[in-house]
Amino acid sequence: MPIASVNPATGETLKTFEAIGPEVIEERLAAADAAFRTYRTTSFAERSRLLKRAAALLEEDHDDIARTMTCEMGKPLAAAEAEAAKCVKAMRWYADHAERLLADEYPADDDVVDSGAARARVHYRPLGVVLAVMPWNFPLWQVVRFAAPALMAGNTGLLKHASNVPQTALYLGDLFHRAGFPDGCFQTLLIGSGAVEGVLRDPRVAAATLTGSEPAGRSVASIAGDEVKKTVLELGGSDPYVVMPSADVDKAARTAVTARVQNNGQSCIAAKRFIVHEDVYDTFTERFAARMEALTVGDPLERSTDVGPLATEQGRTDLEELVDDAVRLGAHAMCGAGRPGDQPNGWFYLPTVLTGITPEMRIHQEEAFGPVATVYRVADLDEAVSVANDSPFGLSSNVWTRDEGEMDRFVRDIEAGGVFFNGMTASHPAMPFGGVKRSGYGRELSGHGIKEFCNTTTVWTAA
Repeated sequence: MPIASVNPATGETLKTFEAIGPEVIEERLAAADAAFRTYRTTSFAERSRLLKRAAALLEEDHDDIARTMTCEMGKPLAAAEAEAAKCVKAMRWYADHAERLLADEYPADDDVVDSGAARARVHYRPLGVVLAVMPWNFPLWQVVRFAAPALMAGNTGLLKHASNVPQTALYLGDLFHRAGFPDGCFQTLLIGSGAVEGVLRDPRVAAATLTGSEPAGRSVASIAGDEVKKTVLELGGSDPYVVMPSADVDKAARTAVTARVQNNGQSCIAAKRFIVHEDVYDTFTERFAARMEALTVGDPLERSTDVGPLATEQGRTDLEELVDDAVRLGAHAMCGAGRPGDQPNGWFYLPTVLTGITPEMRIHQEEAFGPVATVYRVADLDEAVSVANDSPFGLSSNVWTRDEGEMDRFVRDIEAGGVFFNGMTASHPAMPFGGVKRSGYGRELSGHGIKEFCNTTTVWTAA
């Protein structure tokens, strides 16, 4: 893929960029390594000051960077504005909480006395240069949720962003520079995917984090494993959205629309598989499909637009193939299942609800990255859990029930990194985020996330 901004609402190429060459990559690696040697010794107060300055600058740039994101990858402008605001919040949260999250931990004296220690503690130290390989769907947020904790922990960062959001990528590098972070602390690398291996294998790079597709995750994990380097992976998701008889069905149906089409349906934590108890199946499905069909598809810069285009032409093709395969094998499209007739130039796809899904359909196991929902009818709690877990992914989950016993069962048995009751999945700086199975490993955000790229050091002093 060329490094270029292409407006997915029109197909127009806005700007192209040359990838940096080996000499510049070497300069950036050397700068990141040199910066780490001194930045790692700065105080939490100084890191906090710098990160709060970056947050203030991002707040000032809110309108411009939101418009850039919309023009590069097609999310509705209101969603881009919300993304920028969320990044500001996360940066300030880590600036305020990192010192507490990474404070030394002291085991009880009784627990270590038999080791011969007069005292012992656990201390957290930064790892070094961390390579971040990031996707286009949340081009600001995905980076900030890595950069804020990594920088507050004393690491330095190298960003390899998706090739279709280069303007957002360059903005991020400039943001941390303008905030006053030392040269080399955070740098954007405009490189293609073929150059990632060389950077990751460089001995000056200590670890990597990737958010993206399963194949990309496998590649980075394989290279890092060969080099014995730490990785955190957040990959695909096909999150279940379970509706049980005790649920507020109308609210569940309203929320389901947002949960499915957020970010034009291109979110790893978007609800994708709607698993509905037979007692409320007809009511839920009719209301859900009607609301999906009523959404306005169009120019993402227009305030009236609910769903913009898919980010890439290939992404739309992939989605079409999944839907066409399902319909060919007997699925019923309650709405959508095609391109809008009034948007001939961009990569638009109509919000779609499919019923009658069977295991031989590709969409039963593959992630639908766009505004397409699959609906399953289940007879009881056991079947709901079984269908929810019948996926290679396990990022998050949504369950609608007022029954405390059912809640306990889902918390115990559902195979996912999160369970959200009577609402939709969302990420928050104070809560850990990540998945299981092919959705990846490790956690971002919260204290768990900031410790992922720290050296957990045992400090022992003899009696």
